[in-house]
This record gives sequence, C-alpha cells and structure tokens, in this order.
Amino acid sequence: MQISSILRPEAVKVISSTSSKKRLLHDLGDLAASVHHVDPTRAVEALMERETLGPTGVGHGVALPHARLGDIDEVRGVFILLEKPVNFDAVDRQPVDIVFGLFAPEDAGVEHLKALALVSRTLREASICKKLRANTDPQTLYTILTEGQSVQAA
Repeated sequence: MQISSILRPEAVKVISSTSSKKRLLHDLGDLAASVHHVDPTRAVEALMERETLGPTGVGHGVALPHARLGDIDEVRGVFILLEKPVNFDAVDRQPVDIVFGLFAPEDAGVEHLKALALVSRTLREASICKKLRANTDPQTLYTILTEGQSVQAA
C-alpha cells in the first residue's frame, strides 16, 4: 500500500486557522465529502465517536483522526495543514498543525490498520513534517506525502 493509493491530490488542503478541534473535524468531514462523496454529517459523527475512545493526536503536532463509514468502499484519506496549530488533546499536549484523516469501510479489517500504520510511519519522520510545514501549496504537500512514502519503501 502507498499513500498515493489512499490520498488524491484534491484531498489536500491548507487552512489558515480553525477555531477548535471540533471545527477541524468538520473541515475533515467536508473535505472527505467533496472529494470522496461521503455523507459529511456521518463522517464528522464517526470522527467524533472515535475521538471519545481516545485522542488521535499522536504528538509532535500530528493528528491522525480516523473512522469507519458505511458509504465508502475502500480506505480513503484527506490531509489538512493548519497554518495556525489548534489544541487537539494530543498525547504530548502540543497543538497540531498536520492532520491526516482516514476513512475506511465499516467492514475493513486489516486494510484500515495498514493504512493507519503507513500514514503514522510517514508522519513520524521529522524531515517529512518539516517539509510539510515549510510549504503551503497543496500540490507540493501531496508530492511530499507521496514521495516521502516511496523513498521509505525503497
């Protein structure tokens, strides 16, 4: 699995600021709806339900919110770079500015976990996060995300 198989260029967005974690989850749901044609209300509800199990802010300014949906047939991703970090109740209590949302079918087993592990490994690389934070062009961000993963696989 490669990031390019779950993330489309049009699913990458830069937002100057957002008011809260809840607003950010709405932004993720809206982006998923526009690119992957999911129900935005259900997407946001599923993300919020998942957050009640424990925060998906993994530390170092990175969050990996994820949820399962009934109206999607394969794992899909959306990416948001925030120009102004927001409190996300992350494990290290640091605000987040790199957010990779994953949506999987309700019956997705190992594919969902593989995608989550792939994104997590990629965004654990400090050099990739540094490049992401230094750019605000969505196409450049997409290239960084997809090339970074290819280099690691080589």
